[in-house]
Amino acid sequence: MADSAFFCPLTHEGVLAVRGSDAAKFLQGQLTCNLNYLSDTQASLGARCTQKGRMQSSFRILLQGDGVLMAMATELLEPQLGDLKKYAVFSKSKLTDESAAWARFGLANADASLGLALPAETDSVVRTDSLIAIRVSSNRAELWVPVEQADAVRSQLAAQLPQADLNAWLLGQIRAGIGQVMPQTRELFIPQMLNLQAVGGVSFKKGCYTGQEIVARMQYLGKLKRRLYRLSLDVADLPEPGTPLFSPNHNSAIGEVVIAAKAGQSIELLAVLQAEAADNGDVRLGTLEGPGLHLLDLPYQLDRDREIQR
Repeated sequence: MADSAFFCPLTHEGVLAVRGSDAAKFLQGQLTCNLNYLSDTQASLGARCTQKGRMQSSFRILLQGDGVLMAMATELLEPQLGDLKKYAVFSKSKLTDESAAWARFGLANADASLGLALPAETDSVVRTDSLIAIRVSSNRAELWVPVEQADAVRSQLAAQLPQADLNAWLLGQIRAGIGQVMPQTRELFIPQMLNLQAVGGVSFKKGCYTGQEIVARMQYLGKLKRRLYRLSLDVADLPEPGTPLFSPNHNSAIGEVVIAAKAGQSIELLAVLQAEAADNGDVRLGTLEGPGLHLLDLPYQLDRDREIQR
């Protein structure tokens, strides 16, 4: 169903809000993305890292009211909220869980008539008085709705589109090559391992933020040995995020599953892999004797010169 038109409630993520006169200034020193690039018509991907450059969370961020909203895996919201609050004590900003205030829907291959035309460019935003639509990849958009209007909007969507399950939405995310930090992979990856710099989630011109030294050094001086790949797998059960991947040419794990979804009779997934092992083409799930995976194309190329211009 990932290639057909549908809508899907996005129940797997929560919404963290940072509001107040210092919200953008505070977050500029905490996140990989550049808050100065956000506007009423522009959203972004981003991440929050540890001092060692390991991602505590990844998210989509947009302006709303007197601050910003960040959508991330629900299970990461509470620990991320707690960590950010430690640094916000001297800032005129308030951090809260606004998950209950918003309903979010994914729209695939569709342009539902809800009083606004979905934006065309990735990360672009259109708004009415209450609805927010964000283009998240070429054929996918998110619709953010105040919860008091959720039932009415859901009814409008259901009158125009079939409803799909979350798997169909995640399959589209995998095919767009957009990785995501999950509870099982918290503090496991640096941003470049998820190709976050290739999809607009890292700025190399914004100045200091938590973990910036490690992230910048990897981009300018390092050789990235692990990065995000898209693969397929002929098994029945979905592998969990963090499931190790192996290669017969290596004695230890050469990567981990990031996210996975069913694709007909097979499974597609994103995984962080050692580039050398991926090039050898023999990648196994779970153990050295596990089922083999097949490399698939991503819809973008890594381009260091272009990436560092953000």
